[in-house]
Amino acid sequence: MISLQKAKSIINNNTFELQSERVHLTLAGNRVLGQDVVASFPSPQFDNSAMDGFAVCSRDTKGASPENPVTLTMVSISSAGTPSNVSLNPGECIQCMTGAKIPDGADAIIMVEDSSGFSDSGTVQIMIETFPGKHIRNMGEEIKEGEILIQKGTTATPSEIGTCATFGYGELVVSKKPKIAIFGTGDELIEPGKNLGEGQIYNSNLYVFKELVDRAGGEVVMQDVIKDDKDSLREFLSRALETCDVIISSGGVSMGRYDYVRDVFIELGVVEHFWKVAQKPGKPLFFGTGNSTLIFGLPGNPVSSYIGFMEWVWPVLETMMGKKESKKVTGILKKPFPREKVKYRFLFGDAWIENGQLVCQPSTKVGSHMLSSSLQANCILGTMQGNNPLQPGEPIEVNMLPWKFIK
Repeated sequence: MISLQKAKSIINNNTFELQSERVHLTLAGNRVLGQDVVASFPSPQFDNSAMDGFAVCSRDTKGASPENPVTLTMVSISSAGTPSNVSLNPGECIQCMTGAKIPDGADAIIMVEDSSGFSDSGTVQIMIETFPGKHIRNMGEEIKEGEILIQKGTTATPSEIGTCATFGYGELVVSKKPKIAIFGTGDELIEPGKNLGEGQIYNSNLYVFKELVDRAGGEVVMQDVIKDDKDSLREFLSRALETCDVIISSGGVSMGRYDYVRDVFIELGVVEHFWKVAQKPGKPLFFGTGNSTLIFGLPGNPVSSYIGFMEWVWPVLETMMGKKESKKVTGILKKPFPREKVKYRFLFGDAWIENGQLVCQPSTKVGSHMLSSSLQANCILGTMQGNNPLQPGEPIEVNMLPWKFIK
């Protein structure tokens, strides 16, 4: 049995980043960017009007007021997509719509509300004095050409997709999705929707794994429940080692009579890096490598496998995709947290903001078979070994579940 810190170090030393691929913008949602996205042009691309109104030379509006309007000659119209090519001379103005290019010779926009309004007459009365730059969006004031818009490792959300479309990107370079094989073992497992027989339990772990892989950005390409039979297990794992980046098992890595998974991995040439970790839940944790594939053997108990995935597999998937790794934070306990004398301790928990501070409490259900402890949880709490429980007011490490929110 090795320490949690040593196990993490071994995994980090064996984790690799996947290659990138180019995909259409419509397929880039929730993908991890494989390179920086830079501005191909400044934004705005040119000086343009922030208001519907009139482009003027500010000197021509000196002293203008509702009681003493200035009359200017309207010589052209500039609209978004149809800019005017007329240059202003003293005493002239141009109708200028929102987003339209500022004509040469103009240095300000008079809102239509501060004039006699749009009309077909050749003149307009200006009822307010203005100054250079008023209601003008300057070229590049938002983004300079060549500026990094989105950094490599960012997950593309609607904000990133919209920004890329705004700057003309029809395709994006993204990290390839890790190809994942997930499997469970045991004659007792039965699929949800069927009637339970004596001694049977529903296969819940693979459904959790599939959902977690999808949320992490990976792709499950192989999935099966394998009976307690070495030949079937060997055939599945042989194919997985040839085609997958990561293999994740649920159960079969402990010391039971029918726990074949570890033995079969080793028979197939997998290099075992460790088998047991000083943690609770999830002491029987297998990690190995083979054929450029990372292998995780997680326990069969539902809470052990769920927490094991989040603490061990999720960070690896982020690294493989070049994603910025999720950071753990520190919270202050509101209720006691049980500790182990020689093991790192994990429990589902609930975290919220109170008086500007992150506070938290562990689930009251502590059994590794009690998956319902995850229902109200928005985080996983963890602490080093110790002789006594952590008490209210003491700090503890908080790993927020990425799809949950702090209350």
